[in-house]
Amino acid sequence: MTAPRASLFRHPDFRRLWAADAVSQTGTAVTLVALPLVAIGTLHAGPAQVGWLVTFEYLAFLLIGLPAGAWVDRARPRRVMLAGDLGRAAMLGSVPVAGALGVLTLPQLYLVAFGLSVCTVFFDVAYGSYLPALVSDDQVVAGNVALEVTRNVAGIGGPGLGGLVVATVTAPFAVAVDAVSYLASAAFLSRIRRADVRPDPLAGARLWLEIRAGLRFVFGHPLLRVITVTGAISNLAGVLGSSMLLVLLAGQLRLSPGLCGLVFSAEAVGGVLGALVAERFMARLGQGRAMWVSMLVSSVLWLAAVPLFQADARLAGALLLHCLGWVVFMTFKISAVGFRQRVCPPELLGRMTATVRFVMWGAMPVGALLGGLLGQTFGARPAMWAGAVLELLAVLPVLLSPVRGMRDLPSTPGPQPAAPVAADAVGPDVPVGSPR
Repeated sequence: MTAPRASLFRHPDFRRLWAADAVSQTGTAVTLVALPLVAIGTLHAGPAQVGWLVTFEYLAFLLIGLPAGAWVDRARPRRVMLAGDLGRAAMLGSVPVAGALGVLTLPQLYLVAFGLSVCTVFFDVAYGSYLPALVSDDQVVAGNVALEVTRNVAGIGGPGLGGLVVATVTAPFAVAVDAVSYLASAAFLSRIRRADVRPDPLAGARLWLEIRAGLRFVFGHPLLRVITVTGAISNLAGVLGSSMLLVLLAGQLRLSPGLCGLVFSAEAVGGVLGALVAERFMARLGQGRAMWVSMLVSSVLWLAAVPLFQADARLAGALLLHCLGWVVFMTFKISAVGFRQRVCPPELLGRMTATVRFVMWGAMPVGALLGGLLGQTFGARPAMWAGAVLELLAVLPVLLSPVRGMRDLPSTPGPQPAAPVAADAVGPDVPVGSPR
């Protein structure tokens, strides 16, 4: 991949796409900290209200995750991305304006969070369709690698930057940083010279047939079904706990925004390190055994971190365990993604990915809602305990399946359901943040 990667950055249109993604991801990482801190610090939101905010941040994945791909096929992807960037900039820009006028409310934050999730769903799907049309076939993998590295680097520095910006200019105005980043992203996208991809006129006609084909393949494959259910439970548990994390740190322990941002930076560091060691771990244990071992060990580490989130030196231990949990968990994530890609026929890849996203990402708003209800009833830390315990139980579907004793998982495509062929693309496995 050295030659394709080297020539990739001499590709002016890819450089513009990469720059657009880089500034957008950095701004998104800032908002990951800033938006909940607006609710907690400025509007004095309680656990249930923060839970609703996080629910709206992920709700679009549940409501429109399945049909979004076919809808995007009916449009020009670069225009969809531009609309997504401008829409997110406008919605986020309304927060500091309302804050300056003294009219900012929680319902407005809920609308902003839901609007962001809708724009993100369409942007991600369009991005997956646009990259292969922008570069040559031998540059697609290198392009995805470059963009994913940028995503992880932004995840490391962005939350900490968000905490510092919040500490400097207050949370509502810190959100303006993300609004500006989306405007910059749109400016880079608008300068791409390559003609946009022409829409597929048949996409809408086969929408439900494509959705059915994806559902049949995922739930008809015994190993894929088990791994998808495990991922969904893990996502539900992860958001259940993480939705209350800032409530605990900023609302109850009164930690500074900078320290709150370090928690998210620690998990991003763990994700990068975990990606580097995952292949060696799988080679030593085998892919099947490595999946359930990584799930089990990471869950224990996160469980041990819960009591250490305190306003004293114990916070350092919590950050270390939190980081190590992500180091170990990345083996499960990378192994699961690779397995899905190997066993799925190429012509079903997009529909399979959409189905897995719907199940796994659709669990996240449910987890946020449960986190808010438990946090309001029992407190933020008990809600985090519930999330950590459920994360530990998420390993059971894999542990009780044939995956437990398998060193190597199947590497050939499974049976293909009868369905029309679609132009499919694989997008990111999970969004940035605590969800798995």
